[in-house]
Amino acid sequence: MAGTKFAYVRNFELPDPLLPDTYLVCRLDGHSFHRFSDEHGFAKPNDERALQLMDHAAKSAMIEFRDIMLAFGESDEFSFLFRKSTNLYNRRHSKILTTLTSYFTSCYVLNWSQYFPDTPLRYPPSFDGRIVVYPTERAIRDYFSWRQADTHINNLYNTTFWALIQKGGQTTTEAHATLRGTVSATKHEMLFSRFGINYNAISQRFKKGSVIVREIVAPELLDKGEYPEPPMLLTRSEVNQARDQSPERSGASDLPANILPHPQPTNEDDETPPFDPPRQTRSKAKKLETTVEVLHCDIIGDEFWLARPHLLENRCSICKTRETCHCHCQCWSPLRK
Repeated sequence: MAGTKFAYVRNFELPDPLLPDTYLVCRLDGHSFHRFSDEHGFAKPNDERALQLMDHAAKSAMIEFRDIMLAFGESDEFSFLFRKSTNLYNRRHSKILTTLTSYFTSCYVLNWSQYFPDTPLRYPPSFDGRIVVYPTERAIRDYFSWRQADTHINNLYNTTFWALIQKGGQTTTEAHATLRGTVSATKHEMLFSRFGINYNAISQRFKKGSVIVREIVAPELLDKGEYPEPPMLLTRSEVNQARDQSPERSGASDLPANILPHPQPTNEDDETPPFDPPRQTRSKAKKLETTVEVLHCDIIGDEFWLARPHLLENRCSICKTRETCHCHCQCWSPLRK
């Protein structure tokens, strides 16, 4: 920028870096979407076309921003999880928030006609956003558990509420009054006994929301659909023990493919190999292919997270480099500063 006498105005710009070494969660919410859904004739209580459009916009955002590891959506909101070590835009709060919000909104508008071919946009939709930093894996899991629990509570209420209106002939005021103070069991019974609706048979998309996850697949195993098992370094005593347990006891070649003997010591009389941790260099790091998948599954329990430990790892999901990645593997770029 030219050094003119007017350049002093830059001193009024305040830096807004997000706290380092923390997870970033950006939550986007539709602005005045009650009116927007009414104006465009969304089906009640759930319009699958509208939910698919939200998924499409969120998936496009994850493809564009490779530091987003996970997204969760319900109704007119989506939450995006950035990996802990992300250095996107030097972690500038305003830059990340405005860029993600505008990109998501643009994708929503761009793909509108694909899901609503007979309903032209009457006015542009808008989304507001916020970024919250979380220090621990436990806090991240609790956050997404909170959002999915909220999805179930809201959907059960809305399903019952609209059944009272559409099938029970009640007004909105009467339906709210009928449901006031009721618990989940009461709503389940009301749906089944009065309207023949088995809530358990309702689509998982409506009950659990949309989980968009970045899955990692090794390039050489893509066709087989398998995941690599990392090698394990063993000491000499552990290698000997593994050999003794082998049925044929024919040497190191009988060890499992993922078990590597620890390098032998230089001193023949030394029975304990010297500590020599494996060296990892960025130039030799294996790059892994990733896919972005849309699921409708439980994320409150342990199964989802145990099957995908990379979601909360503090490393690049592509080249497996810890901390800030500079491997030009599309998860980092000098242009994104």
